[in-house]
Amino acid sequence: MNKSNALRLSPDEAMKHIKDGSRIMVGGFGNVGNPFTLIDALAHSGKKDLTIISNDLGSPGIGLGQLLTNNQIKACIGNYYNWNYDVALANNAGKIKVTLIPQGSFVEKIRAAGVGIPAFYTPTAARTELSKGKEEKVFNGTPCILEEAIKADVALIKAHIADELGNLIYYKTARNFNKPLWVNSPWLAT
Repeated sequence: MNKSNALRLSPDEAMKHIKDGSRIMVGGFGNVGNPFTLIDALAHSGKKDLTIISNDLGSPGIGLGQLLTNNQIKACIGNYYNWNYDVALANNAGKIKVTLIPQGSFVEKIRAAGVGIPAFYTPTAARTELSKGKEEKVFNGTPCILEEAIKADVALIKAHIADELGNLIYYKTARNFNKPLWVNSPWLAT
């Protein structure tokens, strides 16, 4: 799907580009800057086994939290699940798999994928629980871990105007994680 086609889709038509098992990046932080129209359409679409790549999963039953309530999520990749206690409950019960990534590394993993960089080294989280199982190298005396880029099948973004080249204009919304996502994947904007 090219980006110009995504501009003309209704939310329900946009959901046809998402399949069961899709990896979906979603912009926003908490419930600010979220593409609620697209999230609501996804919540009503019946799509399941989704991997949500987003800073967080909103609040219980609100925004991305709807997808968790509806049992549509199999995994989430992000870094700030404090708003939604349902994430910890679902993870502890084995209903979803949560992958935690430090926020700066998270954005860089998204950006790296968008520009074709498969992986990079960072000192962030080196020698912590988050680095278990990751390759480590020492640069100038600083331990660093290898982080792989994050790719998605589609990104859901909140923007006021989008053009065929992928330029986004924001109006009365927080950009949050919306901007890095458009580089990475085919996207749908509201």
